[in-house]
Amino acid sequence: MKSLEEVLRDWEAVIGLEVHTELTTLTTKMFCGCELSHADEPNAHVCPVCLGLPGALPVPNREAIRSIVKAGLATGCEIEKRSMFYRKHYFYPDMAKNFQTTQGPVAFCMHGRLDLGVRGQGASELPDGAAAERAGDGSVPVTRGEDGYEVPIRILRIHMEEDAAKMNHLGGAEGRITEAAESLIDYNRCGTPLIELVTEPDLRTPEEARLFMEKLRRIFLTIGISDCSLESGSMRCDGNVSLRRKGETELGTKTELKNINSFKSLHDGLEYEIRRQAEVLEEGGTVRQETRHFEPGRKRTVVMRVKETADDYRLFPDPDLAPFDLSDGFIESCRAELPELPDAKRDRYMAAWGLRAEDAETLAGEPALAAFFEAAVAAGEPAHAQATANLVLNGVMGFWNAEGAGPAESPVSPEQVASLAALVAADAVTSAQAREVLPICAETGDDPAKIVDERGMRQVTDDDALLPVVEAVLARCPDQVRQYREGNVKVIGFLVGQCMRESKGKGNPKRFNELLRERLS
Repeated sequence: MKSLEEVLRDWEAVIGLEVHTELTTLTTKMFCGCELSHADEPNAHVCPVCLGLPGALPVPNREAIRSIVKAGLATGCEIEKRSMFYRKHYFYPDMAKNFQTTQGPVAFCMHGRLDLGVRGQGASELPDGAAAERAGDGSVPVTRGEDGYEVPIRILRIHMEEDAAKMNHLGGAEGRITEAAESLIDYNRCGTPLIELVTEPDLRTPEEARLFMEKLRRIFLTIGISDCSLESGSMRCDGNVSLRRKGETELGTKTELKNINSFKSLHDGLEYEIRRQAEVLEEGGTVRQETRHFEPGRKRTVVMRVKETADDYRLFPDPDLAPFDLSDGFIESCRAELPELPDAKRDRYMAAWGLRAEDAETLAGEPALAAFFEAAVAAGEPAHAQATANLVLNGVMGFWNAEGAGPAESPVSPEQVASLAALVAADAVTSAQAREVLPICAETGDDPAKIVDERGMRQVTDDDALLPVVEAVLARCPDQVRQYREGNVKVIGFLVGQCMRESKGKGNPKRFNELLRERLS
């Protein structure tokens, strides 16, 4: 097979996503009073409604409707005041009543958009000039910058439906139905409130698809409608992809990758499918419209079934559920509950505290992490915000992971992080030393300044103490001095190391570097 880069020189990939998100922050199912269950014994929370027994009547979950309206407002959608539920018929064992209650052509949320920034290595997936080609159709304006490009991704709709039961396939590879000896069904998940976001086919690379889903996850976490756990399946994605020759406008035959449950699998599955379709087409074959499954271990897609069409589902309005008429007051009350969204929070971090864009985006995208970071900045000096961000992202998070903790149960307090960031900003300790101090803070509860002084870790920054060390090192390293002056500037690292050894680790390496360069020039 050709590489992805080779394929995209001749072909244009057209990608659309269907992102399914369970509303896990609710307490009951979509159309009945059964408790939402994620870790209980199988089939412990079921009733005649979610099992579809004769005579059982559904009652919509009001809080689920609030959640989907918030999702629509947060993604720039138009909120449709009038909509209704339909029955979508299919015969699989994960839906006992043989139909799924879902929305029809008009959903609660229609015609939204998310702006996507593609930077660095990810931007290289799109060949030079391809951004301009996509912008040429007038529907997706792309802005190319020095380090990447910006592209708006249109959202067709976000509709509400109920989730199916969970099927556990035993004896097959990677827990998949392929080669499974038997399948067991847990109906606890059946009837869980689920929203499905459907994009327009505006994505062109696997990296764009991955970034879109990551951004959507950050938004849904921030507005508090789901835990968005890809590992447990509360957020998952179907990817639709087709190919067409560069310059053509007619869409090719698409395939669907079903139930992708990690960002990496989404990227790798789409990449494999793009390369596979290109090989089929270039050999004179025909791409079949079908649903496929991605096997991460083998890095390939396999056929699950021939893709159904809308007619196969026999959609018709659900006679047991009346149409919805959302009031202006209801919609505005949902809007009033929205918190600051990740993009706005990122921009505030950059404008108010001068954070680097990448750091600001990472912090702003996780609500608990953002709250911890802001508490640490509030406990210290705003001027130390970047040092605080560095410490949280490169030190505290690693410590949390090692301890199996997180912001909510952190054994290190924001006040301790603020004190430690002040020491780093003042060059009193290095970043590496700061990471050594963290577990001591957790164990003792002491202020970092006290720990640093008691253990003799405070760095010497006084030039009167550092200059003799620099002179001594330069005197005994004439070869490195000559190499530096001949243009080998990397040798400065060796000289800084010698200074640190000479000072028994007490000297400040940043100031040593500056003094060495001054002397050598």
